[in-house]
Amino acid sequence: MKTLEEKIRELPSEYQQEVEDFVDFLKTKEIKSTKGQFTFSWAGALKDMRDQYSSVELQHKILEWWDEDVLDRH
Repeated sequence: MKTLEEKIRELPSEYQQEVEDFVDFLKTKEIKSTKGQFTFSWAGALKDMRDQYSSVELQHKILEWWDEDVLDRH
């Protein structure tokens, strides 16, 4: 019986990329499920930006930064 690595190597390159993306997704899912309770340790971390952005604008900006970070990982 072939190993998983051997089976992946036999796939076309675009499918190999899909397998890699799926593995990354599973790792993220695992991290999220093992984190436990939320600590709010980040509270106040962006207080120096309150003069630049309203709370809603800051929420949108954070989502932009988060999306950029996620895209940089792929």
